[in-house]
Amino acid sequence: MKPTPLSLAFIPALLLVAGPSEALDSYRYLHVTIDTPWSIFLFLLIGIFAPFILMAVLVWRHSGNKPPEADESENQPPEQPEP
Repeated sequence: MKPTPLSLAFIPALLLVAGPSEALDSYRYLHVTIDTPWSIFLFLLIGIFAPFILMAVLVWRHSGNKPPEADESENQPPEQPEP
């Protein structure tokens, strides 16, 4: 979408209307308290460690499963030519 002169003139008009009080209102809207960093930390902790916990559970669950045995001829090492 190509910016038109009308839309380019609209941006400075919005900046003149917006004031520092808008930032204060957004700060109040977010309800930032002393618990906010802990909430973010715990959310990221779960998001980062959950895949690792799931991986450990799946490895532990499937550790006893062995693939079906192949023919014994396939398990033999290839014969080496004599020098």
